[in-house]
Amino acid sequence: MDETVFDDPRITAVGLLVEAHAGLTARFTAQYEEHGVSAVEFEVLMRLARSPGNQLRMTDLAAQTSLSTSGVTRVVDRMERDGLLRRRACPSDRRSSYAVVTPAGMQRLDETLPGHLQIIEQWFTGQLEPDTLAAMLDGLRRVRDAVHPGATAGSTDQAPTDEPPSPC
Repeated sequence: MDETVFDDPRITAVGLLVEAHAGLTARFTAQYEEHGVSAVEFEVLMRLARSPGNQLRMTDLAAQTSLSTSGVTRVVDRMERDGLLRRRACPSDRRSSYAVVTPAGMQRLDETLPGHLQIIEQWFTGQLEPDTLAAMLDGLRRVRDAVHPGATAGSTDQAPTDEPPSPC
C-alpha cells in the first residue's frame, strides 16, 4: 500500500468532518436530555417548525430526516403520545397525512433552543470568521444536496389549508 494515501486531503477532510460531528453531537445530546427530547425528536421538531405551517407530509419528513417511513411513523407516534405533534389528514389524498407541531411542541423548542444555540455559537459558528462560515455553509449545502437530495423535501411548499384541496 502506498503510505502517502494516509496523507490524502480527502481522508483528512472526511476525518475532520466526522470528528467535528461527533464532538458536537455529544454536546447536543446532553443538552437535549435536559429538556426531555432525543436527538431525533429535536430534529423532527426543528424540521416541522421550519416548514410552512409548522408541518410536513410524513413522506417528506422521512426524506428530510433520512429515517424510513416506518421509522418516522414510530417517532411521530411517540411524539403524538407526548403531545408534541399531531397528525392531520391531507384533504385531497386520504393516503397521505401531515405531522404538525402542537403548541406543546413549540414550547419544548422554545425551552431547548437557547441552550442549543449557545452550544452552536460556542463550539461551531463562534470558532469561525464570518467569511469562513459563509464559505463552509456553501460547501456543506453542495455536499448535502449531492448526498441527500431529499433533505429539503416539502419545506418550500405552501402550507396546506382547508381551502380548495391541492395535491398532497
